[in-house]
Amino acid sequence: MIHSPLALPILVGTGLYAAWSDARYRRLSNPLVALTAICGIALTVAAGGFAAASSNLLHSAIAMLIGLPLFARGLIGGGDVKYYAAVATWFPLDQGFRLLAFVSLAGMVLAAGWLIGQRAGLRRQRAGPDLKASAHAEKVPFGIAIASGAILAALAWPQ
Repeated sequence: MIHSPLALPILVGTGLYAAWSDARYRRLSNPLVALTAICGIALTVAAGGFAAASSNLLHSAIAMLIGLPLFARGLIGGGDVKYYAAVATWFPLDQGFRLLAFVSLAGMVLAAGWLIGQRAGLRRQRAGPDLKASAHAEKVPFGIAIASGAILAALAWPQ
């Protein structure tokens, strides 16, 4: 993670917006993804130079290469792949497993909460919910887990 007074507030700000957008619209927009990636690379270059940025960019590229087949199989959304790769620009390659662990942990908590919420919601909606709204509600907004995991990984980074 970048050691700059601006880094954590920017990561938190983009993460909060990503979480809200994904929860509200099930969408992680390209401008958000681009802003997240550009800020991660710019702050890395400012703090550690181009050599440090190359490690972060490699981390991002690997994340994208792993995420694309998962998207192609319908296991995760395209926005999730792009957003995770953008968040990866904030962390060097040697911290990739740390980021993945925190995002995975946040994802498990989110999925468990989502399942509990869906079961409670199904009991209330026995009258026949709108199919489109129901399908939209069933999608887990994994951007919340990516943002939460990235912020937790940044906070756990040794100073």
